[in-house]
Amino acid sequence: MNASLRSMPSTIAYIKIITGSDMCGIGGFTRFTHSTGDEDTLQMMGQAIYHRGPDAGGVYLDDAVGLCHRRLAIIDLSDAGTQPMHSHDGHYVIAFNGEIYNFQPLRAELIADGYVFKSQTDTEVLMALYAKYGEAMMDYVHGMFAFALWDKRNKTLFIARDRLGKKPLYYYMKDDHFVFASELKSILPLDFIEKDIRADAVYDFFTYQYIPDPKTIFTDIYKLEPGHSLTVTAEGITKRQYWNVSFSEKIDGSSDDIASNLLNLIDENVKERMISDVPLGAFLSGGVDSSGITALMAKNSDAPVTTCSIGFDSKKFDEVKYALQVAEQYKTDHHELTVSENVTDKLETIVKYFDEPFADPSLVPTYFVSQLARQQVTVALAGDGGDESFAGYSKYGIDQLENNIRNRIPSPIRKWCLPVLHGVFKYVPGRLARKARTLLYTLSRSPAYGFFLSNSFLTEECWSGLVRPEFKTKLGGYHPSSVMLKHYEDANGESHLDKVLYTDIKTYLPGDILVKVDRMSMAHSLEVRAPLLDARIVEMAAKIPPEEKLKGKEKKHILKKAFSPYLSDDILYRKKMGFSVPLADWLRGEIKDISEKALFEQPTGISDFFNMTEVKRIWNAHQSKQYDYSSEIWSMVMFQLWYKEYMAG
Repeated sequence: MNASLRSMPSTIAYIKIITGSDMCGIGGFTRFTHSTGDEDTLQMMGQAIYHRGPDAGGVYLDDAVGLCHRRLAIIDLSDAGTQPMHSHDGHYVIAFNGEIYNFQPLRAELIADGYVFKSQTDTEVLMALYAKYGEAMMDYVHGMFAFALWDKRNKTLFIARDRLGKKPLYYYMKDDHFVFASELKSILPLDFIEKDIRADAVYDFFTYQYIPDPKTIFTDIYKLEPGHSLTVTAEGITKRQYWNVSFSEKIDGSSDDIASNLLNLIDENVKERMISDVPLGAFLSGGVDSSGITALMAKNSDAPVTTCSIGFDSKKFDEVKYALQVAEQYKTDHHELTVSENVTDKLETIVKYFDEPFADPSLVPTYFVSQLARQQVTVALAGDGGDESFAGYSKYGIDQLENNIRNRIPSPIRKWCLPVLHGVFKYVPGRLARKARTLLYTLSRSPAYGFFLSNSFLTEECWSGLVRPEFKTKLGGYHPSSVMLKHYEDANGESHLDKVLYTDIKTYLPGDILVKVDRMSMAHSLEVRAPLLDARIVEMAAKIPPEEKLKGKEKKHILKKAFSPYLSDDILYRKKMGFSVPLADWLRGEIKDISEKALFEQPTGISDFFNMTEVKRIWNAHQSKQYDYSSEIWSMVMFQLWYKEYMAG
């Protein structure tokens, strides 16, 4: 702590405002029992997430709490929006990351109650809501957010994360230390943090290509789960869940009525997310979700909508022609970029933004489309969330088919005969035999475990060959399936589809999709808003009968029906490509050299967990096109690049 700060009375807060450039991010700590940090600590924490907000930064420090903030100005560009922000009565201080989309009607109600506002920001509305409702304020706010609100009178730090997990929040707690931040890179440099790798998180990563909450790759550091809050006092920490999505009730009504009501709700959310004092545009992939959002933006805008698309040299993965079709239909200001020979140059840079191992290959196009968009706008709307709420992934149809077959097989045959047949096919060579073996194994397991297998990127057989005996012992019998099985069992819907959608909303959506979008957009100081991830839409979708989502082989039936007044059939009903990349080819060409060096020229990393002889065999088999090991190799490469950046140094 510096000398000027030590000389201040403990009851007087130290506030310093810094002007500069950065993106929305928060951090801080408590000092109830000892000095966790000082002003310099807060400055360091803010600087670590400088990329999240290039407009302003600030710190707040008193005898009990420290807060820091980096700001990307979206609403109210004046200095009145600078954070950490104080309430007009001085009772509260807040550091806030995100957007509250219904802040204007809330603000009007609070003004009617007599609250005096000093800014036009949604940030100040949060403090006024807390003053009126306390922690029950969470019932009133809709948006994407993570915030820390310090109640100076009651000596209570209240921290909350949005319902679906669009904005991140990490925290460390051990030995009376409590530290939190938008990203791990704000926490890791503190001198009392020990970067101990968590064994079960490593197994999770290689299974899912991400680490599901509340775990992180490090022991004693956690992710605050979506829809949860923390109350931190000198007595301890209390975590509670303030929101959950329910599949127990279903909507009565015709398909036409449901689609019409859904369209109206989506349109309302698009309009809410178009409120901005800075340039605004859209990601346009040419798929149903982003095309529908773009169409509604054009409907609600007097000026041409700015749209951005990413393409690939490989036609198998290139959707640009569909994006261009929508752009021409709605006369958007359209921009395109083809990802070809610049992946290697950016791969190590991309890894730095994730802080922990992450291997969804679509992080590459997401990085480049964010870079392209930021050259044109500060805020972009996206179609994320449609697949998880309305059954848009191919895996749902495959899983449904497998489950229908499973239900027709008598239990004794599933339990005893299928495993025997699976063992027989183990010794039969060829691609069809491998597929048969996989199907037999899936059908022999429960519906919940079958869905886990459809989400796993590493087979039991491959893991057993890779894992070192001493690391397997350290895992103590842990298996990553427990993550998904718990959520499947917690789901209160009656149908299998309800249960798997709930599971993905709790795991894949916040752990993979939203992490990817947040880190890659924040890398370019771009804010991304996803109308389909409004909690009211997710809640409505949960009430729609499963057969209106997955209708035979048709995925997202009701959402396509809702968008049908705005999109042509060749956009709505073409085969889904997804935000995929030519990964197998990249590993044999564009990124072969960097991948080989990462895997085989570093003395530590995956060699601490895996048998490198088996890693080499897998690498050679992929290079010779004997087998496609692209997912397994990519995960190992991304882990090793992360290890080099965060552990080897």
